[in-house]
Amino acid sequence: MKSLPEGLQEWVDRCAPALGLDPADVPIAELLGMTGVVAHGVVRPAAPVTAYLLGLAVGRGTVPSDEAGDAAIRALVASLEAEPLLAGEARPDGELRDA
Repeated sequence: MKSLPEGLQEWVDRCAPALGLDPADVPIAELLGMTGVVAHGVVRPAAPVTAYLLGLAVGRGTVPSDEAGDAAIRALVASLEAEPLLAGEARPDGELRDA
């Protein structure tokens, strides 16, 4: 496993308690992996939004676990990669496809 970016664990160790969470419950490496898939398979700005959506879904119980949510997101990205892009849709690099 790759090491975490410098300062990230320290940030989680400070931020999680401020939000009433245990830092040990934050799957940093898994989140980075999932957001990387989204950033490269959809558009970069979708990565933090997707992480927020996953947190909402887990918190509200609409997915049974963060692992299940991660699997659903990865499957969705894979299905998007298999579809041809329509004019005006974003390519994986974030640029819009020509009409």
